[in-house]
Amino acid sequence: MIDYFTSLSGLFFSEQNQLLLMFISAFVSSTILPGNSEVIFSTLIAKQSLNDSLSQPFALFLSASIGNSLGSLTTYAMARFLPEPTFKTPSKTSQWAIAFSRKYGVWTLLLSWLPVVGDVLCGVAGWLRLNIWQSALFITLGKAARYAVLWWSVATFLG
Repeated sequence: MIDYFTSLSGLFFSEQNQLLLMFISAFVSSTILPGNSEVIFSTLIAKQSLNDSLSQPFALFLSASIGNSLGSLTTYAMARFLPEPTFKTPSKTSQWAIAFSRKYGVWTLLLSWLPVVGDVLCGVAGWLRLNIWQSALFITLGKAARYAVLWWSVATFLG
């Protein structure tokens, strides 16, 4: 049994699998499922910084940004197939997200990195059938900005 746990932990923490782990965590974190991509990203960046092995920080950044963006685009795509709601009073968050998205369009997706609200904004963008290419661009910019700030924060803290 110990061998099983040792090999399982080796799967997640080996150098070869870090990019895959980061991608999967980032993808899952940006769907309606709970995730912890920020923790994993910060940990892996810090580990590389402390070991002076900055062999792949940009690859880690790309893996996180792409995975998180694709997860949000999955939410966008699922919402695109939803019919217009028949209920009269959506939740306060939904009302706000719909009004905000109608007012500012795809620009709202720069806020897709926000916890909870970001997922709602991506879903609303799909539901409102905002342009897919512009949505993808603004989602990716928002997600990349999140990981860039995390990277900068960890680098500054470890100085």
